Amino acid sequence: MAGRYKGFFKQSGVIPVLDNRLVLITSRKSERWIIPKGYVEKGLSPSESAAKEAYEEAGLIGVVHHKEAGQYRYRKFGKSFSVQVYPLFIETMLDEWDEMHDRRRKLVTPAEAIEMLCHDDLKRIIEEFFIIHRSRISSIPLF
Repeated sequence: MAGRYKGFFKQSGVIPVLDNRLVLITSRKSERWIIPKGYVEKGLSPSESAAKEAYEEAGLIGVVHHKEAGQYRYRKFGKSFSVQVYPLFIETMLDEWDEMHDRRRKLVTPAEAIEMLCHDDLKRIIEEFFIIHRSRISSIPLF
């Protein structure tokens, strides 16, 4: 069962980074663009759990950074969720993965991601991450 903290179900997710872009996936039911995320699994740290979700939901393998990029909250089905977000630096994008028949995957610029995502706090986290890490990721303009 998912852990709860102060009335919120705890989840973790990743900003999957490849060069100066990131990978978004669709949710299963609404087909909205989201980041890979899920409940923090027992026995795993939030960042490790987020990396596992990226593998299962998007076929992404890489190095997850253990320093949180930010947090956002949302409501769904009458429940409240709090999502800790971590950068995942992609090393491999698999051609086949667990949920490939349930979701679409797209490599986009940060500016495109901000237009595609619904959650304003997640948009802010992504924008701030790419501004702060611009020089380390790439010399190509991001916005």
